[in-house]
Amino acid sequence: MAKVLYITAHPDHQNSYSLSVGDEFIKAYREANPHDEVLYLDLYQMNIPQIDSDVCNGWGKLSSGTPFNQLKKEEQNKLNRMGELVDQFVEADKYVFVNPMWNFSFPPVMKAYIDSICVAGKTFKYTSNGPIGMLSDKKAVHIQASGNFYAQGGPFAEFEIGHRHLKMIMEFFAVPSFEGIFIEGVAAKADQAPAIKEKSIQYARELAQKF
Repeated sequence: MAKVLYITAHPDHQNSYSLSVGDEFIKAYREANPHDEVLYLDLYQMNIPQIDSDVCNGWGKLSSGTPFNQLKKEEQNKLNRMGELVDQFVEADKYVFVNPMWNFSFPPVMKAYIDSICVAGKTFKYTSNGPIGMLSDKKAVHIQASGNFYAQGGPFAEFEIGHRHLKMIMEFFAVPSFEGIFIEGVAAKADQAPAIKEKSIQYARELAQKF
């Protein structure tokens, strides 16, 4: 039995193309894999610490030999929470990331989540030949919606950094399988938005059968 993290970053569930497609993906996945466990992580409804002064000060104190129980309460709480997030990530077998494109990337809460799971000794490790990933037995899918055409070689492809960033992180972790589902052009071609959404849903359902 595999464990899947369904990781979403969109505050508007009623009007989200990415969530509409993502929900169909995970529905099809569950139909094809009824015994797998799916954990739903709505990042907007979770405690996702940012790397702030508490986190930096906590890391600095720990590296200088200060015991964890002597850190300030906020430092302890945030570092504990980040530890919980990365442990949950490592324990899963598959990841489904779902988000809109905002200003050519993903929402800030997704970046904060990524920062929480980039942990040496957990998702990667340092070696004499440089850092290497530790998640070579995992797989991931990224579902992203945008108003114009970016990720699929459109006229603004060079501006897209959300999917490329996530792809780089998965490669850094040594995740061998990472695919993208792009719902693009829903604003540029608003009259075609329903058809674009439906086509993306069909592709998502097909990909879910193999995921």
